[in-house]
Amino acid sequence: MQPVCFTASPRFQAPRLITLLMRLVVGGVFIFSGFVKAVDTWGGYYKITEYVQALGWESLLPMAVFLAFAVAMVEFVLGVLLAVGAYRRMVPAVLLALMVVLTPLTLWLAVTNAVPDCGCFGEALHMSNWATFGKNVLLVLALVYLLRYNKDLPSVYGPAVQWIVALWTFAFIIAVAVIGYSTQPLIDYRPYAIGTQLVAATPQVEEEDYVFVYERDGVQHEFYGLDSLPDDDDPAWTFVQRYRRPSAAAPQPADSVPQAAVAFFDGTLDVTAQLLGEPRPKVILLMPDLPRVGIAYSFVINELADFCEARDVAVWAVAAGSDAELAHWNDIAMAHYPIYQADDSEVKMLARGNAAVMYVDARNVVQWKRTLASINPSLLDNAQNDVMRLNGRFDPDSIMMRLFTLYMVGLALLLIVNRGSLALWRLAHRGRKAAPQPSEEQS
Repeated sequence: MQPVCFTASPRFQAPRLITLLMRLVVGGVFIFSGFVKAVDTWGGYYKITEYVQALGWESLLPMAVFLAFAVAMVEFVLGVLLAVGAYRRMVPAVLLALMVVLTPLTLWLAVTNAVPDCGCFGEALHMSNWATFGKNVLLVLALVYLLRYNKDLPSVYGPAVQWIVALWTFAFIIAVAVIGYSTQPLIDYRPYAIGTQLVAATPQVEEEDYVFVYERDGVQHEFYGLDSLPDDDDPAWTFVQRYRRPSAAAPQPADSVPQAAVAFFDGTLDVTAQLLGEPRPKVILLMPDLPRVGIAYSFVINELADFCEARDVAVWAVAAGSDAELAHWNDIAMAHYPIYQADDSEVKMLARGNAAVMYVDARNVVQWKRTLASINPSLLDNAQNDVMRLNGRFDPDSIMMRLFTLYMVGLALLLIVNRGSLALWRLAHRGRKAAPQPSEEQS
């Protein structure tokens, strides 16, 4: 009688195709999320500021820029590493830990709507808070699966060079982020990209959608609609600011007017049609956070205004601020250009930076835009330069294409060297094994 032998049942092997698809889909989600955040780091900064204020963590506000960069870097780099199978155990674990923190946050947002748009995919893709929560739940489940089975599928790159993949990926995405923050996003997902036309929102804006804030005896009061405003002749009331009601529904666009149309105000007077009706080209200075614009910028701004006026180009500024803040800026900056008001969301929509500059032609078509700090002041001293020359050689599409090509070529060369050298080593190793060994008589 033969003895009975007990053997352990083979470990369950997940289908390799499912693991590969899961790796690519989850990695792709993080790659896309990190990339669109890195392209528009100003947008990430604004969104993190919203989160911090909604949570009551104002002490983190000084770190908002750093966090905007960090979130984009972490998501993109880990997404690439997951997609190519690098660090098969560590990457799913880190991403799962990240999602364990973020998923309850998105549930809180879905329930409270404290921040209407989560900003998970920047300006490229907007999702409701409940859709975002559902997406995060699916990512958590997929990462749990990958945490168990990702190590059963080999990596595209060998272990010896995976750190180079991570470093090269970080270098690419940090370059995209730094250019986007210091100059302008290399890919503009907002309504007014270069080549689009500014359109006045006057035909579609309802007066009741705005709140007018006036002050009397040191106390601020809100008024809804122009009919409710105090008498202009009453010296007891002082206009403070105007803003769009958060609960107001988005204006419905006419056939020829986009929903992202702009509205500029001189106090309570809508001057959008007048400004955009100017038949000359225009340089628009944009200051979404006027109190934080350094006074050191005032000299360059005044030189820019003189430069433009000498070339018959209209110059005016748009700021998100109260009448008092505008008056203070005019006083300390000695501005000899007009300055108007707009909602901070509209100012941020037009261009990134505080301050930023936008140049539109006589048809109000956007020709270029960039942060004020990125304009070379020496260009203002050359009488031969025109306004288009102030943009320098900044061509977002061309720069993005060069960076992406360089990144992909680097990854391809690394793969060839890594796997090619490994294949040669295996071939040589097999050759040595297959070579006949000398016999004792021959030796």
